[in-house]
Amino acid sequence: MTGLPPSTKDRNDPLIALPSRGRRKALGRMGAVVLSFPVLPALPALAAAGSASIVAVRVWPASDYTRVTIESDRPLAAKSFLAVNPDRLVIDVDGLALDAGLKDLLGKIKPDDPYIAGVRVGQNQPRVVRIVLDLKQPVAPQVFTIEPVAAYKNRLVLDLYPTRERDPLLDLVRGKEAAETAAAQSVNDALGELIGRIDRPLSAASAAEQAASAVATAPQRPASAVARIDTPPPVTPPLKEAAPEMSQTKLDRLIVIAIDPGHGGEDPGAIGPTGLREKDVVLAIGKKLRDRLNSNPRIRVMMTRDADFFVPLGERVRKARRVQADLFVSIHADAFITPKARGASVFALSTSGASSTAARWMADKENAADVIGGVNSKAVKDAGVLRAMLDMSTSAQIKDSLKLGGEVLGQIGKLAKLHKGSVEQAGFAVLKAPDVPSILVETAFISNPEEEAKLRDPDYQDDLVKALAIGIARYFAKNPPLAARHRAL
Repeated sequence: MTGLPPSTKDRNDPLIALPSRGRRKALGRMGAVVLSFPVLPALPALAAAGSASIVAVRVWPASDYTRVTIESDRPLAAKSFLAVNPDRLVIDVDGLALDAGLKDLLGKIKPDDPYIAGVRVGQNQPRVVRIVLDLKQPVAPQVFTIEPVAAYKNRLVLDLYPTRERDPLLDLVRGKEAAETAAAQSVNDALGELIGRIDRPLSAASAAEQAASAVATAPQRPASAVARIDTPPPVTPPLKEAAPEMSQTKLDRLIVIAIDPGHGGEDPGAIGPTGLREKDVVLAIGKKLRDRLNSNPRIRVMMTRDADFFVPLGERVRKARRVQADLFVSIHADAFITPKARGASVFALSTSGASSTAARWMADKENAADVIGGVNSKAVKDAGVLRAMLDMSTSAQIKDSLKLGGEVLGQIGKLAKLHKGSVEQAGFAVLKAPDVPSILVETAFISNPEEEAKLRDPDYQDDLVKALAIGIARYFAKNPPLAARHRAL
């Protein structure tokens, strides 16, 4: 959109319109701005002494919200307002001159972004850059700054949330209905194919051919079985593999499991020796676990994130509670200061101190995710209430979490080396839902070259997912969900 003549709609928009000669002076007094990039040779003339320089521009689109991050070598101050007909978000950034770094923003908006249709940037005043985001729907924006942390310098963050939050439980119900429809259609298609094969007339030669082939491949079968029609074997739901049977009377309602792939977006998590990022591998494992669990008709999975975007720790807990989750499983692949550290671990919450120094160290690292990922602290209306809610974890929740962790750890131990043979405990913020049994699984040390290679291997991921699913099934077989928390679907 940059550099193109304004449309008729834009000519009526004082935020966007290119000023004509007759109106240039008047519009200048109104603070009108040319929202298009000048040719690059003119950029030095616009630069002001002491202006910040753009280090990077990143866009994280997701159905939950879209985040735009402008990273600079100096702090930025911004003012924003919404405009309608059409919907736009206008941000005036102080202390910034128009430079080539901002041009990256134009190419980072993807057509499938749920919230942003396009972007334009221009020099509003000598030290003020105006950014206009054309919106696909009304948004509730949050604009805030983050001080330098980890590998990041100063960040200006634009978070675009929907004005009306989706109902996650309704999404689960719709997903269940869609899965049932797809399964019914698959059965109908298979049945139709079978009927077609039965009704299709065979020539004498082809019938004899099939009979001879059947005899050759199955000599142990009686002659009456020669003309049989092969049908695919029944598929056993993955959760029942090597796990105690979950009876219909015990599981008298839909089970909701929250899967939480750690980190995401601005927070890459740990990074392996060859560059494998924790946020990517745990998302891949989380999706595979979701698909495996969802193959059981009595289970639906809610993922705290299903794409590469950042979710604050408290929001992950809130998401699980909103769908009345029966379990919460957070998936990670951490690093240690030495590449020799190895082995999988399972953690439950502790309200009275960590079970080991390593557990405390791990919890401190994971709890720092909000600082790196970037949380708008001003958006939390009452931080004290939030902290109180997260600290209400009951001894019953921790007891159930330890049972769940024991079953999962036992299954992982059949597949991989364990860092410690028992479930550890520490004050992980993401495990603090007071009414949801919650565990954090460290699948391996991504900092260990051998374990990083395993985490990259799709077959190993599949084996790990199978172990997690069986552990969850064994927990439910012994600890069925409480009938008092029944959901009417």
